[in-house]
Amino acid sequence: GGVPPATDLVLGATAGCLACFLTNPLEVVKTRLQLQGELQPPGTYPRPYRGVLRAAVAVCRADGLRGLQKGLAAGLLYQGLMNGVRFYCYSLAEDAGWTGYPGGTVAAGAVAGAVGAIVGSPAYLVKTHLQAQTLSAMAVGHQHNHESISGAFKSIYQQHGVVGLWRGVTGAVPRVAVGSAVQLATFASAKDWVCERQWFRKGSWAAVLAGGMVSGVAVAVTMTPFDVISTRLYNQPVDADGTGKLYRGFLDCILQISNKEGLLGLYKGIGAVYFRLGPHTVLSLFFWDKLRNM
Repeated sequence: GGVPPATDLVLGATAGCLACFLTNPLEVVKTRLQLQGELQPPGTYPRPYRGVLRAAVAVCRADGLRGLQKGLAAGLLYQGLMNGVRFYCYSLAEDAGWTGYPGGTVAAGAVAGAVGAIVGSPAYLVKTHLQAQTLSAMAVGHQHNHESISGAFKSIYQQHGVVGLWRGVTGAVPRVAVGSAVQLATFASAKDWVCERQWFRKGSWAAVLAGGMVSGVAVAVTMTPFDVISTRLYNQPVDADGTGKLYRGFLDCILQISNKEGLLGLYKGIGAVYFRLGPHTVLSLFFWDKLRNM
């Protein structure tokens, strides 16, 4: 509290970008793992990416060290837009006193995350396309073959218009709404809990980090299925009219993955999700919290 919502917009965007810069390599690995073996039964497809560390090495071999920062510009744009709007909306809810009601923190976090996801969806679409691109021998998922972030936006707009830039948003809204609600709710509760037990001094960086670490575990467990669905919807090839060739929508994606890859298919890349979300949650909330205090 005590920070104007407009200031929270800037601080939230800044915090998200700082965290993104440090965790983007894990986002690249996560994207590749989630696209690997798309709509194929387990054990019937080659696995160029095995586990987080070996997948990171595979990315470096195929694309060089720079490959670990693929889609960084689009990722920074997404984090700036999504987190700026998300924290702005959450700050508005705080000022209005909504977070003081039972369940208010969760509801405010979900709504704030949904709005942020809609605003940042075009950037996430391009980020996913760019991070999936690699050599044919190591390729997983559909390859869109964009030359650059500006070329990607231009190509999508020319082929499918403004609506095409928001393709896949039906997967992004529940993904960020659930993740945001769990993240903001568990972060605030965990931070207060460790301070009440006097494990850490209130307002200290250790209390902030403890809240972020607990939040990262909760977010990874609840968000991974939505994250897999979102990645698949964003990256799938489309017809001339913009209709997806693999999935008709959010529910169809869930059913197809469950039927063809098993329920564990919805948790592909969960290790990468946590190793990315854990630090990202800690860093973004740590930066946000500290910037607010400043």
